[in-house]
Amino acid sequence: MSQDRNIKAGELDLRQEASLTSGSDSWHLQGVPEQGYEGYMITDGPYGLRKATGSDVYGSVPATCFPPTAGLASSWNPDLTYRVGQAMGEECIQEEVAVILGPGINIKRSPLGGRNFEYYSEDPVLAGHQAAGLVEGVQSKGVGTSLKHFAANNQETDRLRVSSDVDQRTLREIYLPAFEYVVKHAKPWTIMCAYNKLNGVYGSENRWLLTDVLRGEWGYEGLVMSDWGAVHDRAAALRAGLNLEMPPSDSDQEVVQAVQAGNLDKDQLDRMAQGVLDLIAKARPAMSQKGYRYDVGAHNQVARQAAQESIVMLKNEDGVLPLSAGEKIALIGEFARTPRYQGGGSSHITPTKVTTALDSFKETGMDVDFAPGFTLDDAPQDAALTDQALKAAAGADKVVLFLGLPEDAESEGFDRTSMDLPAKQLDLLKAVGQANDQVIVVLSNGSVVSVTDWIPQAKAVLESWLLGQAGGQAVVDILTGQANPSGRLPETIPEHLEDNPTITSFPGEEGHSRYGEGVYVGYRYYDTFKRRVAFPFGFGLSYSTFEISDVRLEKTGPNAVQVSMTVANTSRVDGAQTVQVYVAPCASKVGRPSHELKAFAKVFLKAGQSREVRMDLDQRDFAYWSTAMDGWHVEAGTYGIEVGTSSRDLVARLDVDLDGDGLFIRLNSDSTMEEWREDPIGGPIMKSHVEGGKVPMPNDPNTAKLFDSMPLVSVITISGGDGRRVVADMITDYQQALEQKGLIGASKGHE
Repeated sequence: MSQDRNIKAGELDLRQEASLTSGSDSWHLQGVPEQGYEGYMITDGPYGLRKATGSDVYGSVPATCFPPTAGLASSWNPDLTYRVGQAMGEECIQEEVAVILGPGINIKRSPLGGRNFEYYSEDPVLAGHQAAGLVEGVQSKGVGTSLKHFAANNQETDRLRVSSDVDQRTLREIYLPAFEYVVKHAKPWTIMCAYNKLNGVYGSENRWLLTDVLRGEWGYEGLVMSDWGAVHDRAAALRAGLNLEMPPSDSDQEVVQAVQAGNLDKDQLDRMAQGVLDLIAKARPAMSQKGYRYDVGAHNQVARQAAQESIVMLKNEDGVLPLSAGEKIALIGEFARTPRYQGGGSSHITPTKVTTALDSFKETGMDVDFAPGFTLDDAPQDAALTDQALKAAAGADKVVLFLGLPEDAESEGFDRTSMDLPAKQLDLLKAVGQANDQVIVVLSNGSVVSVTDWIPQAKAVLESWLLGQAGGQAVVDILTGQANPSGRLPETIPEHLEDNPTITSFPGEEGHSRYGEGVYVGYRYYDTFKRRVAFPFGFGLSYSTFEISDVRLEKTGPNAVQVSMTVANTSRVDGAQTVQVYVAPCASKVGRPSHELKAFAKVFLKAGQSREVRMDLDQRDFAYWSTAMDGWHVEAGTYGIEVGTSSRDLVARLDVDLDGDGLFIRLNSDSTMEEWREDPIGGPIMKSHVEGGKVPMPNDPNTAKLFDSMPLVSVITISGGDGRRVVADMITDYQQALEQKGLIGASKGHE
């Protein structure tokens, strides 16, 4: 049959429809080959293609290993992630892969999260914008992505069954917005549900999540697949809105029987199967490009640029960097020779090539003396390695010391228990610093590590995360000044693990992880409660200097603002500055973080160049999720617009008065006396009844506070026999006032 004809799921028999909603094997869709719908391949890759070879779970064909997400997030550059996505899409075409399983955008709730190297940020705005660039890049090549893991997948401990217990407001403000942004702006072809439960319901069976929110509220039209092995009940998953079970569990007959028994609506099965057919049809043009070959060298260059922009310079005391050509360098640390360039688990890639810092230094022609310094296992420190490192350090002008986490310290499948670097590495740093006080530390780690206790011993520090296959070149590019560091921290580095707000509840116990910190995640907590941090969210140094000036606001709507500023490179070095815009809330009756990132722009400027930058904030950027109204709400009031280069390095704050959205919580008999008194409509009604002696109001301030906290219905108790009539009269007066102002039907909330 011609492949040009698109069939409808309802045209297939029941068994064919059931089989469509499960894969044919671990990596392929089932398809309907006789109808021209091939069972295309879908496979791993948050940061590069991992196409498995044969039965080897971790063996894969060569592919470009781009910087893992923890690094790429630090670029704060959606244009860069778009180019990375394009390259990934091209590699998928060559390998005939229809969908690459990524990106992962779950929030870094705790620095101990074992899979943090696969996720972007502690902030949903940064995560959403960075991921949208990657999704758009991949899909521009006609290859699908799979946004994951939906939702509240923030730990590895007990990940297959733990319940993430999250209140509605926290979900809406922290853990769902990145998904929402990517869905609405980049339209990913597929979304992958999480293993974990959300408030007691497995992600694969959560109809509220997969249908009510994702499809109903956000308008998602793509396919939802399971994480591998995340389906517990095929019929329940299909009812919830899961199109595809991966891998197959040989349970198609259960689906057929569920329809026949009336436990699964046939129309729902039609919809879920149709999603699989639609995905195959979308992938067909790209999968028909037989013999396509991508440019391996060009993709390695993309990986190198991405790695350069992923490096965050945390410290550069006395301008010790960049290194000069005539300096003798002691290169110390096994990571310089054996780089840790990617994370562990299902995302493990076979790279097309790997560059090391040691080899890259040799290519510069600089005078470099290498010493491994330590081993990457748990063995005690070898005194001979220490002696060799000290000898190299003593004979050098400067020391570049590579420290980091060994591969077995962080991986998919388990969470960390500490933020500390291995003790033997820190002991070596101390000893080397005594031999040479010009020490530059280069970190290799997928998750945040503690720096507080040892950073005074280093003149400079580069947080290089995991940089992919071109990371060795990229690090040397930065160290030697061939590239200018422009990375910014996508998460706060706390002084100590105990300072993190999840310390009492991560990773949970007895099958539950309680998100007790609410919306106060990352910098939202540290900044609001004025906690000291080692380095704030958004921080990063450069070889250039910049100035942000002439910050101004233009109100573009009742609850919308355009922020403008001039950004200038005031140095003789070309570089990039990342301008960040935070919104500080108006006076509010609900607890809100002191400020939240709402927009950012990475600005590349030549030496001496300046540019005007504009960023728009819309109504959503000023809203919080009102539990009482069950929706987003913008209060009228004065908001602060803060512009800076990190969450704590703010150069300007301007205030703007917003009209608010006009929504309000309708008063009723359970509303407190204070709520009645302060309400613009209920207040005059309350006042008239107080003045008429119908509602008692004590003169004593303490007793008045007690009365303020009481619901209106309590008037019945304290007013005797007339209490019921008083309450009824006030409710009637209130309803009439709403009608007169035309507000009936305009509000949401309690009746």
